[in-house]
Amino acid sequence: MRRALLAQARGCAQLGSPMYVELLTRAADDPGAVAAVLGDRTRPGFILGMLGAVHRLVLEGRVPELAAHYPTAGGTEDPLDAWPAFRDVLIEHAAEIRDGLTDTPQTNEVGRAAPPVGGLLTVAEATGGLPVRLLEAGASAGLNLRADHFRLLHEGGAYGPESPVVLAGAWRGLPPVDAPLAVAERRGCDPNPLDATSPDAQRRLLSYVWPDQAGRVARLRAAFEVAARVPATVVRAGAADFLDGLAPRQGVTTVVWHSTMRPYLSDDEAARVDRHIENAGAAATEDAPVAHLTFEGRDAARLDAVQVVALRLWPGGERTILGEGRSHGLPTTWF
Repeated sequence: MRRALLAQARGCAQLGSPMYVELLTRAADDPGAVAAVLGDRTRPGFILGMLGAVHRLVLEGRVPELAAHYPTAGGTEDPLDAWPAFRDVLIEHAAEIRDGLTDTPQTNEVGRAAPPVGGLLTVAEATGGLPVRLLEAGASAGLNLRADHFRLLHEGGAYGPESPVVLAGAWRGLPPVDAPLAVAERRGCDPNPLDATSPDAQRRLLSYVWPDQAGRVARLRAAFEVAARVPATVVRAGAADFLDGLAPRQGVTTVVWHSTMRPYLSDDEAARVDRHIENAGAAATEDAPVAHLTFEGRDAARLDAVQVVALRLWPGGERTILGEGRSHGLPTTWF
């Protein structure tokens, strides 16, 4: 348990959350309080789930002493002094937090819009600007299905329309920004889909954002505004079932997209996903292309701090590495 907590603390340090570094380091020195919640579940998803479950209690206004340290709840006390109150919450709400670990964390990280937009531009350039049929596996609330409605700032200026969502420092180097990009369909799946316009779902999504990362919090809240005016469909399904029967469609490019999703799949489901996409790719034509666009770790089965943007485009299907970025998507460096 101690090793797992310290490993996650190092991950939080890499991704810029001093508050969670401090909480997890203090927890590693007092693993008994955490063990009452986690038991022997030491994988990163469970540790992040514990942090999210506690954050949700904060956002619901049920633990005011701890909320005083959380910027997301208007707290003004030092976040680095939160451990005593955090420990008390773990003990007092152990059963509820433990039950909450059955739900997979859903960050729906808005910064991860930067990789697919660049990837979609690459696809648009290669296909002569065919409209995109965008399918996202592990879409959560579908916020990044609206990625073309975000504004991305880069070294040379900006890409995208005026938008509540502004991704500062989104790109280093540029994808083909002059390619015509039009999204004709936005559809995704998730085992536990969330309605981005629901206050309860918004609170759940916010609970998985690290509370001292003000930029991520602001991006997420802005994405709720975009979701209210740009429709997208997210169905309740696993990735393999969602993609079962996938086929090209005449006059559009079918793009299957996912980010930081692959480690949550079993080996069997991952193999089924690959098979469905390969089958669709084999049937692709110049007038009905198929693309598989991903932002995952170099080892697809692991959660990594640095991930790569990869594209397979059929006809052809050769895998190309387009760029890389930190797991939250910003900045994305284009090769």
